Amino acid sequence: MNIIDKIERERLKDDVPEFTVGDTLAVHARIIEEGRERIQIFTGYVIARAGSGARATVTLRRESYGRGVEKVFPIHSPRVAKIELKRRGRVRQAKLYYLRDRRGKKARVKEDKR
Repeated sequence: MNIIDKIERERLKDDVPEFTVGDTLAVHARIIEEGRERIQIFTGYVIARAGSGARATVTLRRESYGRGVEKVFPIHSPRVAKIELKRRGRVRQAKLYYLRDRRGKKARVKEDKR
């Protein structure tokens, strides 16, 4: 067994929900400011997933005050306290980069009725 694979397997979280591109997630991230720690929640559409294992990342996008905001979160990072699945989305692409050019109602993802 490769030592790197063994170390990565130990770092994997088991409380990560099953989600795909198009779903709406709420990521609870630990933020450290001036020696204090707080939880900040970032809710948005999943526009991309990358990597596998302990290096897996998810890119979330949301509109905030008329501006598009994207954040990339490592799924298995200790800085990510919790990931909640808010809503399932129905899309036909693996990456939703086309949402960057859309605003308002045109930037929505249809809900999946599963």
